[in-house]
Amino acid sequence: MTDRVVKLGGKKNSTFMDKVKKILPEGGNLNLCLTCGACSSGCPATGLDGMDPRKFLRMAALGMDEEIAKSDWPWMCTMCQRCIYVCPMKIDIPQLVYNARGLRPREERPRGILGSCDMALRNKSTSAMGTSPEDFAFVVGDVLEEYREAQPEFADMEAPIDKQGAEFFLNQNSREPVTEPDEMVPLWKILHLAGVDWTYGSSGWGGENYCMFLADNDSWEQITRTTVDQANQLGVKTFLNTE
Repeated sequence: MTDRVVKLGGKKNSTFMDKVKKILPEGGNLNLCLTCGACSSGCPATGLDGMDPRKFLRMAALGMDEEIAKSDWPWMCTMCQRCIYVCPMKIDIPQLVYNARGLRPREERPRGILGSCDMALRNKSTSAMGTSPEDFAFVVGDVLEEYREAQPEFADMEAPIDKQGAEFFLNQNSREPVTEPDEMVPLWKILHLAGVDWTYGSSGWGGENYCMFLADNDSWEQITRTTVDQANQLGVKTFLNTE
């Protein structure tokens, strides 16, 4: 049991719910909520910060925008979608949580996510670590040469960058080339043994999109567009998101 109590002083006007109803005309209808608690039963974030999906929904329905904005719980939710799978009324709680994140001014959102988003926006790599296209190419080439020499069975393994007309365009967790470069190799080996025609892009290879988690739609689109544009420029058939 939690000692955190939500105090109600009558229903308030909710600009949050007005926005949600426009975005989710069906999945955002909280009048359908049965308050059955199924959403909370399997939620990995239930109990964190004294909150759970059912309480979150009731606060939203009661117009408690300010209280929701101050809560850290929407940032603890992984948006795994277990809640919507079990909801008998199919209320789209993950989308509600995503839009609740937007209630905070951008500069007041979690510092780690904010910093990673802003870093990815600063370079064509879309790397949350700030790795340039040139540095990425150097690391990939260096690691590839090392494994070719150390493991003769992979002497002809490739890790191409900007290969025109490849079947698959892959992205890459941007932390690995910087802190754990060896972690890139197992996927290369799988692709090599499977005979897959693939390539990285010198632009748009950063796999994470922290701007999405930041609930910054414009920046989210900018990151994604950079990757898509590079894949299209290379004439690649399929974008394979490894993240």
